[in-house]
Amino acid sequence: MIELKRINNEQDQKLAFGIREQVFVVEQNVPRYAEYDEHEPVAKHYLATYEGVPCGAARWRTTEKGVKLERFAVLKEYRNKNVGAKVLEAVLEDVQQDYPQKKIYLHAQLPAVNFYKRHGFEPEGDMFVECDIKHYKMVYKG
Repeated sequence: MIELKRINNEQDQKLAFGIREQVFVVEQNVPRYAEYDEHEPVAKHYLATYEGVPCGAARWRTTEKGVKLERFAVLKEYRNKNVGAKVLEAVLEDVQQDYPQKKIYLHAQLPAVNFYKRHGFEPEGDMFVECDIKHYKMVYKG
């Protein structure tokens, strides 16, 4: 069973950061300084568990361009178990409730583009590279 928490305490935040550390820093070789930034204190953070085991994380924040979804991470052994979809659905629900008129966008890693397409996002613009990883900007069309 997949459960999702909107993080509101330090313990859950540490668990989410641990998941992001494993996925981005260890697995994808993103420099630690690039993974954690000045937006951590103002972003809304999420933690997903699968049968009680913390395995997914995400955050979102407002920008001058709209609402940016970021740092979606699922531990390797929990991928393809619908964890990412549940996290994305909850984040979209919260964002649409709080900011119904704002543009929702994200920077999708190349392997995740089709996942986001299935959930209502469309690529916008050319491919670009962040932290040596290919990305597309994607915008939510519903």
